[in-house]
Amino acid sequence: MKCIIIIPAYNEAASIGGVVDSLADLERKPEILVINDGSCDNTVENARNSDRAQVLDLSCNLGIGGAVQAGFLYALRHDFDIAVKFDGDGQHLAQEVERLLEPLLAGQADVVIGSRFITAGGFRSTFSRRLGIRLLALVNSLLLGRRIRDNTSGFRAYNRKAIEFLAEHYPAIDYPEPEEVVLLARNGFEVIETAVAMAPRQGGSSSITLGRSFYYMAKVLLAIMMTYLRPAVGKNTMPSLHEPVLEPNCEKK
Repeated sequence: MKCIIIIPAYNEAASIGGVVDSLADLERKPEILVINDGSCDNTVENARNSDRAQVLDLSCNLGIGGAVQAGFLYALRHDFDIAVKFDGDGQHLAQEVERLLEPLLAGQADVVIGSRFITAGGFRSTFSRRLGIRLLALVNSLLLGRRIRDNTSGFRAYNRKAIEFLAEHYPAIDYPEPEEVVLLARNGFEVIETAVAMAPRQGGSSSITLGRSFYYMAKVLLAIMMTYLRPAVGKNTMPSLHEPVLEPNCEKK
């Protein structure tokens, strides 16, 4: 099956080369697509240096939602069966990609989320981030009728049906991952979580500062509620979310 790894990147010059190299060494040999979202540093040059990735250089900054949707459009038009969304900051680990692909290949789900929080004592972020993550988990879990632990994880795998849907309907906001969970569930896609290890950011800085966190939360919560109330546009009208696939051997990074 044709697999593509989509890496949205904004000012990730310090880490993008290592990220590309780690993915290029995978046994599955997926195509790697770096989407440069209007970076002001050497992200494009560093991504291209190894000749191991395709680089889509957007003419302006679209934000994470627009950049990821561009990746899904590319995957759709080039007939990929599976897409993996992978951050360019070095937090996601190439060796964990296979954990996400296994449920897809087994037909257990349409989308698999790499979760940091299934395994006890797993990844820990700052207090403010943990607070926001817990609030989003509570809201989404109440809306969808089951617990979703890691709504903000950007490490996800999608089958062909999900690629086709998200190429047209991917959330356009700056931080779309929590809204994406609700959008997929409301439109009948089967979503599961599986435990993955993640590393600290390898370079650059997060776009979510303390000062922006309250604005971020308000914006995302509003988007979630609008998506939940909006009529479904996908293949089904009822949520279809499986219980998580647990991977107890995930080590803390």
